Amino acid sequence: MNQVRMPGVLIALAASVALIGCGKKEEPKAAAPVAAAAAPAPAEVIVRIGHVAPLTGPIAHLGKDNENGARLAVDDANAQKITIDGKLVKFELLGEDDQADPKTGTVVAQKLVDAKVAGVVGHLNSGTTIPASAIYNQAGLPQISPSATNPKYTQQGFNTAFRVMANDIQQGSVIGTYAAKDLGAKTIAIIDDRTAYGQGLADEVEKAAKANGAKVVAREFTNDKAIDFKAILTKIKATKPDVIFLGGMDAVGGPMLKQMKELGIKAQFTTGDGGCSPELIKLAGEASEGVICTQAGLPADKLPNGQKFLADFTSKYGQIQIYSPYSYDAVMVLVDAMKRANSVDPVKYLPEVGKTSYDGVTGKVEFDEKGDIKNGAITVFEIKDGKLVTLKSEGGAMAAAAPAAAPATEAKQ
Repeated sequence: MNQVRMPGVLIALAASVALIGCGKKEEPKAAAPVAAAAAPAPAEVIVRIGHVAPLTGPIAHLGKDNENGARLAVDDANAQKITIDGKLVKFELLGEDDQADPKTGTVVAQKLVDAKVAGVVGHLNSGTTIPASAIYNQAGLPQISPSATNPKYTQQGFNTAFRVMANDIQQGSVIGTYAAKDLGAKTIAIIDDRTAYGQGLADEVEKAAKANGAKVVAREFTNDKAIDFKAILTKIKATKPDVIFLGGMDAVGGPMLKQMKELGIKAQFTTGDGGCSPELIKLAGEASEGVICTQAGLPADKLPNGQKFLADFTSKYGQIQIYSPYSYDAVMVLVDAMKRANSVDPVKYLPEVGKTSYDGVTGKVEFDEKGDIKNGAITVFEIKDGKLVTLKSEGGAMAAAAPAAAPATEAKQ
C-alpha cells in the first residue's frame, strides 16, 4: 500500500510562503486626496411677470408681437443666472389676453394680482391700460406699458404706472405739424375710432394742425370693429381735404385705404403708430403706397442697442410688427429694478423703477416724475414699394433728421 505524502506537501508550501515573506515589502497605496466640498447651489425662486395684450381679435398680431418681445426678455434674463438676495431667480412670463376690451382688461388685471405676479408689462391698448392701471396701483404692482400712448395713463397720479415710449401729446404734435409744414396741407379731415387711443391721438393732431395753420374741414368717427367706411369717406370727399388722418389701428386703416381708392379720393392718408405696421401694408395692398405714418419710437433698424435683439427676435418669431422691442425693454427694466433693490418684492423694488437709468435695446430708459419716458422719440415713415421707409425722427438721444418728403398737392386703442 502507498505511503501518505501530505506532510511533505505541507512542508513545501510552508517553504514557499517563507520565501515570499522574505521578498520586498509592498508599500500601501496612498489615499486619494479628499476633494474640497462644493459650495451649495443657491436656492431657486420663481418670479412671475405678467403680460397683457390682445391675443385674439383683429389686432392679435400686435398683441402677440408684444408678448413675444416679453418672452425673449425673460429667456435672456434667465440665461444670465441672476441671483437676488442670495437666491437664483427663474423668471416666468404669465400671459393674458384682454381682447382689446376695457372690461376684459380689468378682469385679467385682477387675475394677475391674484396670481401674485411681481410686476406687469402691458397692456397694449390705452383703452385697456388705463382702467387696469387702477387695479395694479391698488395692489402696489409696478406696471410698464410698451405701447399705450394716451397721456391720461400717467396723469392719474399712480406711482406704479410707467411707459417706455413717447405719448400722444408728442406724437400728435409731430403728425399735425408734419401735415401742415412738411406736406404743405391747407385742409385736413380727421377720423378716429372712438377708443382712448384713437380719439386721444386725433385730438392732439387737430391741435397741432390748427396751430400750424391748417384748417380741419371734417371730423368723423367710426369704431375699432368697423370694416365699411364708405359713408364717412363720401362725406369727407366732398370737403376736398389735402390730408386725411386716421386715429385707429391697422385693422381699420387697411380696409379704409382700399375704400378710399375705390372712391377716387386723392388726399394724402396719414395715421399714427397703431396703423404704422407691416400688417397695414398686407391689408391695404397697393392702396397703402405713399401712406405717411408715425411710430412712437425709433425705427427697428436704428435702435441704439437693438441689433442683437433684431437678430434674435426675427430668427425666433419672424418679422417685428411695432412694439416688441419696447416690450422687451419693459421686462428688463423690471428685472434691473429688482437687481438694484436686491429684492423681488414689489413693495421693495417699486421705488427703484422710478429711478431707472437703463441702456435698453430701444435706447436709454429713464422716467420723469409722472412715469413717462424722458426724451421719447417719434419717427415719421412713408410706405414705399410695400415697405416702411424712414423719413425723419424727432426726439430721443439717437434720433436724427432725414430729408423731408415733398409737399402734397392735394393711429391703436
